[in-house]
Parts: sequence; C-alpha cells; structure tokens
Amino acid sequence: MAKTQQKTKQQQQQQGSRGSDKIISGEAVPALVQEIIGRTGFRGEITQVKCLVTLGRDKGREMRRNVKGPVRIGDYLLLRETEIEARRIKSKVTKGAYT
Repeated sequence: MAKTQQKTKQQQQQQGSRGSDKIISGEAVPALVQEIIGRTGFRGEITQVKCLVTLGRDKGREMRRNVKGPVRIGDYLLLRETEIEARRIKSKVTKGAYT
C-alpha cells in the first residue's frame, strides 16, 4: 500500500495542477475589446472591459475582464486563461439614496 501512495504522489508532482500548467506553458489567447464597462479599484486604476475571445478553446466567448493600464475599444488583450471572469462592478450610491 505504501508503494502505491508513493507512485501517486510522484505522478501528482510531475503533472502539477491543471491551472498552473496552462499558465506556465505560455499559451496566451487573444481577445478583442468590444466595450468599456467602467472603472474599478480603490483609486479607479482598473478598467473593466467586455472582450470577445478570438482563438483557442473558448473562441467566440464574450467575457468581462479587469485591465490595468490604458485600454480602448479595438485593442487586443492576451489572456493567460479564459475560465475566470471578473465580477460585475457594483453600482455606486447616488445622492438622496438614503433619504
């Protein structure tokens, strides 16, 4: 029984986790920025955009991503992974909301 446990541990170490393999392999997927949704982050330094994945397994998928730095409609983003999508920006409280 100990030998089988050692073999499985060695196999896991060789394989790694699924997510880490994708990032290490360097396969970036291009995505076209279609819409700028808004600014987020503590100081507003992050821009949330809606982009369309143009290649890869999720080709044609429209997803929401957070981008740091200058970005405009028509730019291409190189995404390391396409499984995780950014959370929606919560609407801010406007004047008179509490009255």
